[in-house]
Amino acid sequence: MIQNVLIPPELRTLIGTEPRDFVIKARRAQPLKGPIILIIFGIVWLLFTSVFFVAFLGPLFMGEDVSMLVNDQPVVAGPENPGPLIMPAIIIGIFTLVGIGLLWFGIHLVTKEGGYFAATPTRLISYRKGSATSIDWEQFSGHIEIHGTAGKGDITLQLRTGRMVSSKNGPDRYVPDAVYIAGIQDVYEVEKICRQRIKENDPTPALA
Repeated sequence: MIQNVLIPPELRTLIGTEPRDFVIKARRAQPLKGPIILIIFGIVWLLFTSVFFVAFLGPLFMGEDVSMLVNDQPVVAGPENPGPLIMPAIIIGIFTLVGIGLLWFGIHLVTKEGGYFAATPTRLISYRKGSATSIDWEQFSGHIEIHGTAGKGDITLQLRTGRMVSSKNGPDRYVPDAVYIAGIQDVYEVEKICRQRIKENDPTPALA
């Protein structure tokens, strides 16, 4: 049995007099899989960058010289001649900032609080911190992914809209838009209701 939650006044106004299939609060804004991959990639990126930081800049902080090639010419850089290390330092700094950005964004997605979701016979309403989105069930494709257990899990509802994503090593691919309902209880009951409403509001004519 789905446990409805205390509804914010703004969401209550949005629902109006429509019947409610459920009103739930998602624990997270997104499933953990994507953010965890970002965090791991950010850590690996920073570890990779740290190798170059230690090799090029480590001796400088220790007061030692660094031998390197500049335009195929041997150059010795050190505390008395730091000029040759300026460009490597800038490049390493940029790579470090990219790694920190990936790590921060992944942590931000993991800790980002989810919003409220209300289902009626005709639409799905999402509400978070004063911002609301209403999507008619007919806009969903019917492709639903579930991760977790019957007690708690994540639901991904794909939409009929999407975008083309370019790939260097292959053809462009179509990525559908999606609505995430992450970290909720009674995940299979919620999925059952969503699937039923999508099927009832499917604009595609049934085949004879």
